[in-house]
Amino acid sequence: MEAIVTATVVGLIAGVVGTGLGAAGAAAIGRPSKRTLSFMMGLAGGVMLAVVFLDLVPEALNTGGALTTMAGFVFGVVALGVADLFMPHLHIASDCRENSRCLRTGILTAIGIAMHNLPEGLAIGAGYALGSSLGFSVALTIALHNIPEGMAMAAPMCAARVSPGHVTLVGGMAGLPMALGAAVGAAFGSVSPVILTLCLGFAGGAMMFITADELIPEAQRISDGHSGTFGIVVGVLLGMMVVLSA
Repeated sequence: MEAIVTATVVGLIAGVVGTGLGAAGAAAIGRPSKRTLSFMMGLAGGVMLAVVFLDLVPEALNTGGALTTMAGFVFGVVALGVADLFMPHLHIASDCRENSRCLRTGILTAIGIAMHNLPEGLAIGAGYALGSSLGFSVALTIALHNIPEGMAMAAPMCAARVSPGHVTLVGGMAGLPMALGAAVGAAFGSVSPVILTLCLGFAGGAMMFITADELIPEAQRISDGHSGTFGIVVGVLLGMMVVLSA
């Protein structure tokens, strides 16, 4: 029981504080310039690409094989594609077209991050089921790469003139599923390989959709010079450092 409580608390901190800290940092900047926004969105896109193809997909392949991984991946892409179809009809942005586009991008990114955090929480819980040292190491790594993800989610929302408090709140909320995943992972010790593989594949597909459909295109559309491209390159390198140092 103690391991479950510890894993849940640590998962909550890694998710909420990691993503929330990144969102708060971006919110502190205020409405960023096009160059800054382009770089930050490219940065997040690069981090997500590295995490998807160096962490999520390889782990899914090792856990449950190619077919299950691809099934989860496709399901993730389809699910976010459906969400993308309905998002413009929410009418929660102002009349400014640019604000609407930025807000939509921020919301979709937050959804992708939240989906991504659930299977990562499972990894934290499973780590704590094996030992506190392993669990803490996994949690620290996840918290570190949640920071630039939180920044990426917050940047377009700040551009849409969402208040810093609400931006930080949404960032923290995106990390909540990690606590749930950590509790489940610690409670069961090891999740069914098929279910875990589907979750990892789904998260990878969802993050890939966000990156390819929203972050990178928007980073390049508003790019000042090569700011978007530089952000993507730095993001990939940062993602590689975080994943490979785990």
